[in-house]
Amino acid sequence: MPDELLTTAVAPGELVFFGGPMDSGKSTLALQMDYTQSAHDRKGRLFTSQDRSGRPHITSRIGLEKDAIEVDDNFDFWRYVKIQLLEGKRIDFLICDEAQFYSVEQVDQLARLVDEIGIDVFCFGIMCDFRTQMFPGSKRLVELADRIESLPVRPLCWCGRIGTHNARVINGAMVTEGSQVLVGDTGDGRPDEVHYEVLCRVHHRVRQPKGCSGATLSAHTLFED
Repeated sequence: MPDELLTTAVAPGELVFFGGPMDSGKSTLALQMDYTQSAHDRKGRLFTSQDRSGRPHITSRIGLEKDAIEVDDNFDFWRYVKIQLLEGKRIDFLICDEAQFYSVEQVDQLARLVDEIGIDVFCFGIMCDFRTQMFPGSKRLVELADRIESLPVRPLCWCGRIGTHNARVINGAMVTEGSQVLVGDTGDGRPDEVHYEVLCRVHHRVRQPKGCSGATLSAHTLFED
């Protein structure tokens, strides 16, 4: 069936991006959104990419989880939805977790589904990486989304300030160079593991994760070159 027969006389949907740092409740909200949408007799699909569980699941740190479809480099949202619809299946909305890992082309496909088929797409992802640079998928969502929403939960840095920056810690030391994608966790932070922390801007700038925080920032630390 030609694409134009799928895109005739439909009301446009909405592309919404929920973005923030780690530990701000993205996956929890994604699962809540799926529950709320499904409760109103709407049919959806859940997607994720490189979830911390290592499986095609959406998992939250408070223990919620649900099966999802893995979005790898070759996944095509437009083709997937088209096949589903041609098989007579119904799709009203998509829940897209870990959207920072999606490619620019995949985000463009999501926008096309919203505009041409009328599907609502709810994306959840981290805005910036450990280098404070935007992920390509998140950047494209900011450029295309109908709405950009801040996450309702505001994580804290170890010092008590609002956490705004993601830090990669290897062998106990914060790093600012390396591959943009390196899967780790926010577990117990053992020094022999790659893990991530949320820091305020100050402690990200001076490279002080929790393990080497000390009591306070000294004047020497603040003003050293």
